[in-house]
Amino acid sequence: MKAKIENIVSSITLGQDIDLKYFAKSVSGISKPPRFPGVIYRIEKPRLAMLIFRTGKVICSGARSRNEINMAVEQLLKKFKEAKIKIKAKPKIEVQNIVASSSLNFRVNLDVLATECENTEYEPEQFPGLIFRLDEPKTVMLIFRSGKMIITGAKTPKDADLAAERTRRIVKGFNATIT
Repeated sequence: MKAKIENIVSSITLGQDIDLKYFAKSVSGISKPPRFPGVIYRIEKPRLAMLIFRTGKVICSGARSRNEINMAVEQLLKKFKEAKIKIKAKPKIEVQNIVASSSLNFRVNLDVLATECENTEYEPEQFPGLIFRLDEPKTVMLIFRSGKMIITGAKTPKDADLAAERTRRIVKGFNATIT
């Protein structure tokens, strides 16, 4: 079962401190919001944002593939070069969280799933979806009556696909489908 990647959040370690005031003044496209301890670099292609901190840590959000993250890092390194800031080490990239969507291709009886299956939370008065946790791969799914599903916590696209497929089998196994 294929999950559609909606967002990949990654951390990037530059391995050195960055003078953010100098960086923000030296190049265009960098913003320094008041009371925020870092600067924001928004990229149009691929469309994503990078939060850059003094410690050399960068949080990248909005990518839909590892390739987009790599492209964004290359663009960031060009911005540092433009500001005459030499990054000495190769940046270390680590995926922190993948958010994906998928469809079970059938409607789900969330009441049955909530009562029969462990690792679920369902409070329809507060939220219309059921929260379902898997241990392997360690992910959390938001399952909706329509059969649509949001997958969070995956570290790889393969894990997102695996979580979608396992969730589908579990829902069918508990006869929580609506025909």
